[in-house]
Amino acid sequence: MTFDRSIKIAPSILAADFANFGAEIEAIEAQGADWIHVDVMDGHFVPNLTFGPPLVKAIRKHIKTVMDVHLMISPVDPYIDAFADAGADILTAHVEAGPHIHRTLQAIRGAGMKAGVALNPGTPAESIAHVLDLADLVCVMTVNPGFGGQKFIDMSAKIETLRSMIGDRPIHIEIDGGVDPTTAPLVAKAGADVLVAGSAAFRGGSVSNPEPYGENIRAIRAAATA
Repeated sequence: MTFDRSIKIAPSILAADFANFGAEIEAIEAQGADWIHVDVMDGHFVPNLTFGPPLVKAIRKHIKTVMDVHLMISPVDPYIDAFADAGADILTAHVEAGPHIHRTLQAIRGAGMKAGVALNPGTPAESIAHVLDLADLVCVMTVNPGFGGQKFIDMSAKIETLRSMIGDRPIHIEIDGGVDPTTAPLVAKAGADVLVAGSAAFRGGSVSNPEPYGENIRAIRAAATA
């Protein structure tokens, strides 16, 4: 993964057809997805339950781009090696997921992955000031984590603060929650470069009719870069 700040669209498979993940991933990548975002939820840290390392490992072979795994679980540390073995390129943990986010980010990098740190809407940018040098990505939640399809919460001020804190360090700012052609320009202007889109990316399409996926991705990208 070479670092650049161009806008990247990362469709979340939470909005895909669960019975057809492999084909869905191949279809949306062919239609222009830059990364594939995988939301792992434990029903404890967030009020929903999705999937774990075995599924992540199963879909790895279908992903040609970047596998961006977002852990909405607590604790994280016992599962780091399992997600590394499953083939995650980026593994993101929430500040509140354990007592020692510094150690968690060290462990993710130590397992050979890029390390991400996620900020819930109520988590201040300053909470990660002392771990930025261990982070390859900061994920700013623009909804409260746990469910797809929620209403966007404007975090532009937090994104601008993070962009200033990061300076010229090679750290991505990723936005997760309610991203669509209306909200994409707000976050891109504030300094984000990776946009996670669930329903806004997969809406209207299917494996047998993937063209809407491409139209959706192009619309988000055009709005963000306008």
